[in-house]
Amino acid sequence: MDRQRIDKWLWHARVVRTRSAAAALAEAGLVRINGARIDTSSRPVRPGDVVTVALDRNVRLLKVIGYAERRGSAEAARGLFEDITPPPATPREPSAGAREEGAGRPTKRERREIDRLQGRDEFDAE
Repeated sequence: MDRQRIDKWLWHARVVRTRSAAAALAEAGLVRINGARIDTSSRPVRPGDVVTVALDRNVRLLKVIGYAERRGSAEAARGLFEDITPPPATPREPSAGAREEGAGRPTKRERREIDRLQGRDEFDAE
C-alpha cells in the first residue's frame, strides 16, 4: 500500500473519533495536504506528506509516516504520524481584571475596598 484516503488515515491515526467526522472535516476545507486545501475525503496521502488539520480552535501539523489496515490502539496510531506542530509563540497572560483561580466573587470587605479605590463611597448612592 503506497497511499491511503485522507478520511481513513485521519480515523486510523485517531485524530477524529469517526470516519464520517474525518470526511466532514475534509469536505469542509479544514484539512490541507502539503499546504493545499482539499475539498474531498477521497484525496490520497502518502508517506512524507504534511497534513494540516484545523480542529477545535487548534491547528495540528502531522507528517505522515505510515498507514494501517485497521484502526488500532492509541499506541499504534502514534506510529502513523509525527507531530510537527510548533509550540505556541507566547504563553497567554491573564487579563488585567482577572482574579486568582478559585478566588470566586469578592467578599463584602473586598468590594468596599474596590469602591474606595475607584472613588465611590457607600453614601454616594443616596
